[in-house]
Amino acid sequence: MAQEKVLVTGGAGFLGINLIRYLDAKGYALVSLDIADFDYPDMRDKITIVKGDIRNRADVERAMQGVDFVVHTAAALPLYADRDIYTTDVEGTRMVLDVAKQHNVMRAIMISSTAVYGIPDHHPLFENDRLIGVGPYGQAKIQAEMVCLEYRAKGLVVPIIRPKSFIGPERLGVFALLYDWALDKRNFPMIGSGRNRYQLLDVEDLCQAIYLTMTLPVEVVNDTFNIGAKEFSTMKEDYQVVLDYAGYGKKIIGIPAAPAIWALRFLELLKVSPLYKWVYETASKDSFVSIEKAEKQLGYKPKYSNKDALLRNFKWYIDNRKQFENQSGVSHRVPWKQGAIGLLKKVF
Repeated sequence: MAQEKVLVTGGAGFLGINLIRYLDAKGYALVSLDIADFDYPDMRDKITIVKGDIRNRADVERAMQGVDFVVHTAAALPLYADRDIYTTDVEGTRMVLDVAKQHNVMRAIMISSTAVYGIPDHHPLFENDRLIGVGPYGQAKIQAEMVCLEYRAKGLVVPIIRPKSFIGPERLGVFALLYDWALDKRNFPMIGSGRNRYQLLDVEDLCQAIYLTMTLPVEVVNDTFNIGAKEFSTMKEDYQVVLDYAGYGKKIIGIPAAPAIWALRFLELLKVSPLYKWVYETASKDSFVSIEKAEKQLGYKPKYSNKDALLRNFKWYIDNRKQFENQSGVSHRVPWKQGAIGLLKKVF
C-alpha cells in the first residue's frame, strides 16, 4: 500500500513541527506549507518543504499534489495586523479547503481555537455553546469555522478541533515571559488572585487528537471537538511549579485585576505591551472546556496535566534558551517583545 501523504499548513510553526515529528514517527509522507522558513535540521531532509502563502492559490496547489490529508494549522495570530488576521485566517482557510476539495483530499482537519467562545459566563464550555469572538482573531476563527461548515456541506470531511492554549517543546510566545522571569530569580505577577482555573494543553496531546480525527471512521470525526488537559488546578498552583523547578524560592504574586487590566489596555494602545486583549481579559477568569465529547467519540486520552505540560515546556526552554537571546516577534516560536512589561521585572 502506498504511503499516505499529509500536508501540514503552517508546518514551520510550533504546532506544525510537533505534528510533523509525530506523524513522521507514524510513517506518513509529509509536506509543509509555510510562509516562514522551515529551519529544523532534524526534519528538513525527510519531508517536502513548500515555502508559500495559504492565500496564494498557486502555492497551495503546489503543496497539495498527491495529498491524502490536510491538517490546517496556519494562522495569523492575535499580534498580527487586523487585515492579515482576516485574509490569512478566513480567506486562507477558504483557499486551503477549496484546493483540497478540488484535489479529492480525504480529510481536511481544521485547527480552530477556544477563542471562539469569547469571554464566557459559565464553565465548562461545550461545543454547542454560543460563539462570541473577542477581537479580530476570535472573530476570524469563528468565520473560518463557518467556511469549514460550508465545505462540509459540499462533501469534504472537515473535522474541527478547538484546542485550549497549547504548550510544549518549541513553544515560546507569552510563556517565555514566565520562564524568563523564573530563571532571572524573580517573582511572577498574575492578573487577579490566581485562584481561577485555566486549562492548558500539551502539544503532544493535541497531536494525538489530530491523529484520531485522521484515522477514525468519517461518521465519528466529521464534527467539532474541544481539546484540553484533563487535569488542571488553579493558575497560581499550576504556574508555581515553574518557579519551584527554577529553585529560587520565588512565588506567583496576584495583583488586583481591574487596575491591571486598565493598565494593560493603555499599554496595548501605546503598542508597548506583548499582551493582547484576549490574554489579559481572560487571565483572571476561569477558562476551561469540556473534553467529554472527544473522550467518548474519539477515545481521546490526554497524557499531560497543566503542571506536566508547563514543566515539559520549561525544561525545553532551559535547554534552548541561548538560541533565543536576541530574538523576538509575534509568533509562538519566538519570545514576544516584553516591552513595558519587562520594566516590571525590577519590581518583582
